[in-house]
Amino acid sequence: MALLTPLLSGFLAAFIGIIPPGLINMTAAKVNLKEGRKNALWFVAGAILVIFFQVSLAVLFAQVIDNRPDVVTLLREVGFAIFSILTIYFLFIAKEPKAKKSKIKKHSKKSRFFLGMLLSGLNFFPIPYYVVVSVTLASYHLFAFENNIIFTFVLGSLLGSFAALYSYIGFFGRIEKKTDYIMRNMNTIIGSITGLIAIVTLFNILNYYFG
Repeated sequence: MALLTPLLSGFLAAFIGIIPPGLINMTAAKVNLKEGRKNALWFVAGAILVIFFQVSLAVLFAQVIDNRPDVVTLLREVGFAIFSILTIYFLFIAKEPKAKKSKIKKHSKKSRFFLGMLLSGLNFFPIPYYVVVSVTLASYHLFAFENNIIFTFVLGSLLGSFAALYSYIGFFGRIEKKTDYIMRNMNTIIGSITGLIAIVTLFNILNYYFG
């Protein structure tokens, strides 16, 4: 039961971080549509391999930072600002992305695997994201920097990443004609989630200073 919390936390953190439309998940969907599911899964495998190293590195950074209460408080404040900005962006600014048809030439599984690694490696967002997530979870005693818990958290992150990417592979083709509608609602969902996180973070900051 003690390992279930970091597993679910890693899963949810990864799923929320990847499910918004982006270069990696949309590329996975397009590879699936143009080249088939096998090549798409090889692409996902390459992306997840890099994510493994990114999450592991982020947790190591977080472990060092966790020993500095002043830095933890600063991260909470930065996290509040980031989530507030994301909330405003997704709820009031973000436009509904339209599906763009693009031609993808047939490539080998090996090239798709390395493409997944390349695109994932070019995305530096996961490292600061997982630093903030793991430090925040630790501050709520939902995470501890112990080897078995870290391993479980990283495993959950990989499973969440795969689930998010596979959902694009499995369902994008079916909803391609309704992409505008799906994206519009997805922005609202993401904005609501980040707004809730911002409120909880703000409450924690206020409690730290005035509690």
